[in-house]
Amino acid sequence: MALHLLKLCVGPASIEELAARQARFRDEALRLGLDPAPVHTTRMVPKRRSEIAGRGSIYWVIKGTLSCRQAVAAIEPSTGDDGIGRCRLVLDPAIVAVAPRPCRPFQGWRYLTQGDAPADLGEGAAGDLAAMPEALRRELVGLGLL
Repeated sequence: MALHLLKLCVGPASIEELAARQARFRDEALRLGLDPAPVHTTRMVPKRRSEIAGRGSIYWVIKGTLSCRQAVAAIEPSTGDDGIGRCRLVLDPAIVAVAPRPCRPFQGWRYLTQGDAPADLGEGAAGDLAAMPEALRRELVGLGLL
């Protein structure tokens, strides 16, 4: 069974802003002749990385709401220019909206089991939830209506 990471998305205020930011990074990487795959760099390497890489996803919490996910293609320990160890999470470019859920702030990441992970929004999503604007979904979650 896959294991996932839960992480706060710092900066972007919506799924669209996250996608636009990753597109800017991709364009810059292509301009410089680097690998254009989306990457999230973190300080620590997940101890359970063999259960995540190639099987799990990173679930993004945006403005207090668990909003979307990206598959984790690889987890690569690395060293920064300052000599400090880092971890590169190589992500799939596709960002998938998930059933919104409120989430309190936390530091670092949390592990998320397959059973605790929210369902993807899209084909077959309950009612018109997938077609609803993200801001409205977030507001309804904040009011406890979703």
